[in-house]
Amino acid sequence: MTNRFDRRSVLKMGGGLLAASAFLPQHALAQSASINYWHTFTSQSEQAGLDAVMALFKAAHPDVAVTPENIPNPEFMAKITAAVVSGSRPDVTMVASERFQDLLAMGALTDMTARIAGWERRGDFDDKRFDSITKDGKTYGVPGFTFVDWMYYRKDWFDEAGLAPPKTLDEFRQAAIKLTDPAKGRFGFGLRGGPGGQNYIINMMEAFGAPVKAADGTIGLNRDGVVAALDFYSGLLVKDHAVPPSAANDGFQQVISGFQTGQTAMIWHHTGSYQDIASKLKPGVEFGTLAMPAGPVNRVARLAYAYNCITSDKNADAAWEWIKFWGEPDAAVAFLEKTGYFPASNVAAADNRIGGNPMYKAASETLGFGIPQPSFPGAAGWAEGTVLPALQQILIGQATPEQAADQIIDGLAAAIA
Repeated sequence: MTNRFDRRSVLKMGGGLLAASAFLPQHALAQSASINYWHTFTSQSEQAGLDAVMALFKAAHPDVAVTPENIPNPEFMAKITAAVVSGSRPDVTMVASERFQDLLAMGALTDMTARIAGWERRGDFDDKRFDSITKDGKTYGVPGFTFVDWMYYRKDWFDEAGLAPPKTLDEFRQAAIKLTDPAKGRFGFGLRGGPGGQNYIINMMEAFGAPVKAADGTIGLNRDGVVAALDFYSGLLVKDHAVPPSAANDGFQQVISGFQTGQTAMIWHHTGSYQDIASKLKPGVEFGTLAMPAGPVNRVARLAYAYNCITSDKNADAAWEWIKFWGEPDAAVAFLEKTGYFPASNVAAADNRIGGNPMYKAASETLGFGIPQPSFPGAAGWAEGTVLPALQQILIGQATPEQAADQIIDGLAAAIA
């Protein structure tokens, strides 16, 4: 049987019958196989999305059993390193693009170039989708989905204040200031200065003309751009007082909760939090979605792909069946409907269940200009161990933007030495 689905019949059946009857076994392996899958999903919506994909896969591949195991992000690198050293690596691992270089250097990934080249769904993906998982002409994974950066804003607050949604960082700052009302416990922006906040300051640096990785592949930073970015971003707290005073410690949960409960007017995240936001606020009425605002030099939004990679050759054929299944449009859409995570496949992204939803317009727009997170050996450690602490020191009044910029630049030089 072909690996492609009959799209017309699937849509006629509707979502309720999808898992039961749309996915018949496609082609059996020589014998039944069992694979384990390491991933970093933690939220309830992520687990629901994984469950949906697993149910569809089981219907299509009853001969392959998948055992998932959650590896929390802060523990991921230590655990995969230990698994490689001890010879107990999993069959398939979900790999964030910024971790690729480090995992490749330790020999954790299997070359999948030939399998991908012969895959009938390869044409559904732009070549650039594989850039972050390719080195020296060899490709080591398939994008399972995309973290598309965008912003959420309280549409009802903007309408009440007569404000237009911001398109530039300057407009964003002015809106944050205007919508701040400490007497009501309201702030214009939920700044993520705690865990995970390092990525936003890296984006800010590039928006202000200080790219971490230049077009020619060289790594370095423009100090003036770094200082300007830090001054702007931290200034939302230390100068404008337009963010909650807890910003230096606020991570994902605090930022999302603050927006849901009416503490903040705007937050930056990615499409993966859409279902969480929509569970508390009414889409298109109480909140809206926007493409990330343009900076003075660049407009920066990340298309951070989560790749599925073969990390053990023991059950490589079964592992490949699981990996490529994530590229099927109906699996990708089912995952998005539970999580908000955008498909990496052009065919899936064009599905009417996505294109017909105006709330995803900003994500579709971002696909045209978004770029991957900078990736090089040591990138993750530099971002978490240097960039974030430098930002936090400004937020709590222990460093100036100039001092923090020097820490960031010196830390980058040490990371790539």
